[in-house]
Amino acid sequence: MKLRENYENTKWGRFVRFVNGGEMAEDNFRLTGEQLLDAGLKPSQKGQEAQHVDLYHKKRERSKQDHSHMMEQYENWSKTKGLKIFGSIYRIISMCICLLVILVLLLTVANMPKFGAADAPANSNEVAGRYIEKGQEETGAVNIVTGMILDYRAFDTLGESHVLFIAACTVLILLRIDHRKDGSLVHAELAVEEDDRKLEPKNDKILQKAAFFLVPVILIFGIYVILNGHISPGGGFSGGAIIGAGLILYLNAFGFQKTERFFTYRTFSVVSLCSLLFYSGAKCYSFFCGANHLESGIPLGNAGDIISSGLILPLNICVGCVVACTMYSFYAIFRKGGI
Repeated sequence: MKLRENYENTKWGRFVRFVNGGEMAEDNFRLTGEQLLDAGLKPSQKGQEAQHVDLYHKKRERSKQDHSHMMEQYENWSKTKGLKIFGSIYRIISMCICLLVILVLLLTVANMPKFGAADAPANSNEVAGRYIEKGQEETGAVNIVTGMILDYRAFDTLGESHVLFIAACTVLILLRIDHRKDGSLVHAELAVEEDDRKLEPKNDKILQKAAFFLVPVILIFGIYVILNGHISPGGGFSGGAIIGAGLILYLNAFGFQKTERFFTYRTFSVVSLCSLLFYSGAKCYSFFCGANHLESGIPLGNAGDIISSGLILPLNICVGCVVACTMYSFYAIFRKGGI
């Protein structure tokens, strides 16, 4: 017991008690009569050892009380004076970081070349010149911007498409209202349905008639923008945004019940997954062939034709599908808590 008591008074013993919250099982230090006999102690020594054990436990009780009092003082200090000190230090550090960022930006601007100078990056950038001079020849796209986004910098566009998909999944995780196990609606969904009927009635004839004529035109125009993105202004991002706006207009006019006939959560999952997988597989093959100086076997076609520009057209379609699904899913989740 003396060895145990000496160990508890060491720095390591106090650290162990601190990690355990100042509480340790007392049964581990309380010796019974049988244990004293097993330890080889004489009966005359049992009373002395019992006194040592009682004194030890009294010290532990006082230590617990002192620890509780110290923790109470610490909590009170952290909620009053400590909070003020932390707030002051936080504001000082924030101001120093802001001033440092401003100083770095000012020094950067001061060292930039003058506007129109011959050594300016905008005038001496060989990459931009390569895009303009060799873009149509190497990509087959008349629209240089589309050729740059989906060919020269297709890896960057792949990351942007995945960012959209991850953002939609995150919003779905945070805001989705799940059904019960038996498929019935929870109270939150019933409340949303009631608000939907009050604030945006589904029997608005003016909105429905306007959507009846506008939605097909919007969807066809979005498809046109996607398919002609490599030969005229447009592409997957702009065309997908147009299609997404058409789906949102249809939803506002006719409600979820009719929209879910052709666009459900499964539709969103399948379309987004297939688009991203095709994009990743196609560009991985293209990157592999280009890095190893191999012929990919993908013809560019005639510049100006819809079926041309190699992989740019199918990649535009994939990007358009991801953007359209993401826009619609964002609106549906924020409005109703689900797709």
